[in-house]
Amino acid sequence: MGQAVKVLQLFKTLHRTRQQVFKNDARALEAARIKINEEFKNNKNETSPKKIEELMKIGSDVELLLRTSVIQGIHTDHNTLKLVPRKDLLVENVPYCDAPIQKQ
Repeated sequence: MGQAVKVLQLFKTLHRTRQQVFKNDARALEAARIKINEEFKNNKNETSPKKIEELMKIGSDVELLLRTSVIQGIHTDHNTLKLVPRKDLLVENVPYCDAPIQKQ
């Protein structure tokens, strides 16, 4: 697959992820859209395959970070924030035990 196709796929993936992560938050959606477009526009004339691969790695890492680490928060009161995790972020919770279990 050509490098241009991979770059376009990453661009589309970042925008899809942005739409999922910042759903119902118009300000964050717009800010993320502007930032993604700005980064791609700033590097559109890059010709070095090594530099393009490096930029693609950064873009892929950003997409993964957005998808796996960002949780929306909604201000409910003056000092209260309600977290709204997406279903794909919820994982099975394993209880933590402070004391080591003694093997017999």
